[in-house]
Amino acid sequence: MKNKILVLILAALLGTTAAFAQKQTPPEGSAPKDFVLPPSTTFSLDNGLHATLIPYGSLPKVTVRAVVRVGNLNETANEVWLCDLLGDLMKEGTTTRSAKQLALEAAKLGGNISITTGADQTLIEGSVLSEFAPKMVELIADLIRHPAFPESELQRLKNDRIRQLSIDKTDPTQIALERFRAVMFPDHPYGRLQPTEKMLGGYKMDQLRDFYATNYGAVRTHVYVAGKFDDKSTEEAIRKQFGDWAHGPEPLINIPKPVSQRAIYIVDRPGASQSTVFLGLPTIDPSNPDYRALIVTNSLLGGSFGSRITANIREDKGYTYSPNSSLSSRYRNAYWTQYASLTTDVTGPALKEIFYEINRLQKEAPGEAELKGIQNYLAGVFVLQNSSPAGIINQLSFLNLHGLPKSYLTEYVKTVYAITPEQVRQMTEKYLRPDEMLIVIAGDKKKVEKQVTTFGKLAQR
Repeated sequence: MKNKILVLILAALLGTTAAFAQKQTPPEGSAPKDFVLPPSTTFSLDNGLHATLIPYGSLPKVTVRAVVRVGNLNETANEVWLCDLLGDLMKEGTTTRSAKQLALEAAKLGGNISITTGADQTLIEGSVLSEFAPKMVELIADLIRHPAFPESELQRLKNDRIRQLSIDKTDPTQIALERFRAVMFPDHPYGRLQPTEKMLGGYKMDQLRDFYATNYGAVRTHVYVAGKFDDKSTEEAIRKQFGDWAHGPEPLINIPKPVSQRAIYIVDRPGASQSTVFLGLPTIDPSNPDYRALIVTNSLLGGSFGSRITANIREDKGYTYSPNSSLSSRYRNAYWTQYASLTTDVTGPALKEIFYEINRLQKEAPGEAELKGIQNYLAGVFVLQNSSPAGIINQLSFLNLHGLPKSYLTEYVKTVYAITPEQVRQMTEKYLRPDEMLIVIAGDKKKVEKQVTTFGKLAQR
């Protein structure tokens, strides 16, 4: 009798649980909404400097960022990493504040200051409590306009960069990427990722001063302020701190002519247990109307954790742990690349599967459900990217660099969801052409060479 009662009780509980679970099935999500760009104000100074103020969010914090159109693009063949070293040196103080004073003042405002150097731009940024926005504008202006260039710090900073270079020279990912970019962008700054140790160690203070004088100025600078702040006092601070800065040189325009041909380059790493592979080709940049459709195509093919190439060589074959494809863009330039670190013995088979997936997508459009999953992923990532003041500045400075209208952002979600399976196939066929893809492998040449000869001619250098 007791057993029967227990059975009845369990049956009742299971029934109740099932009914409760059925009632708690979450409803389908609402239709995705377009991104609404926060209202902003942009103004310019007589010297050519531009500034954009973006009230955003409710937290009492603000991000101030000066974006200067100077980067590794502005370096000559004998100046690789000179722009990076200059950024390091600028953090060491101004003519009125030491590095320690800058750090202490920023800390008292509830934040800090960072300098980041890229291919086309240098970013000088600080995030502080809202009431200190004008003060942060002052600190950033002082750092940009009045670097002290302390001779006492130069050797230490060069030593730091030399240590970083020695690490990069042993990193197979950096080794392969360096060769990939050097081959794709011959005789262009985009193809020069690393200096020699002799070059780096030989930089003099006069070179840094000259590089600064030649490349920094108001017309190359755009100041962004995003978050909670007082508009009037912040604008007054920008006008006061930057208004008498020299106009300076116009932004440098140096668009490369990338190489696009099938060739295989092996950087020998005798005894390596893995092969690090980069394969890809030049493609359209963000100013091209097809770019967003290509973003969708890339995510479906290899640029997301649920992509086809990842499913094939990671989940099904177990050749690699974290393969990834991406679109890498600079001003009026971009390339598509597939990256993977592979067990040495399956380097050839992995390449075969990667090209199989590219060829398959060229011939057969994906299914609606597969594409919808990728579209949901991209829409979600886009929302996250725009969920902070720094994220908003990232998006606006992206528009500014590439000369894009605000509708690129406000219609992004709509555009992504409008991409059809047939468009994905067409993008693959039009822009991802296997016969023109460069292949670079950092690995054990003796074990890899025979595996990959069927994919193209081995280059000698």
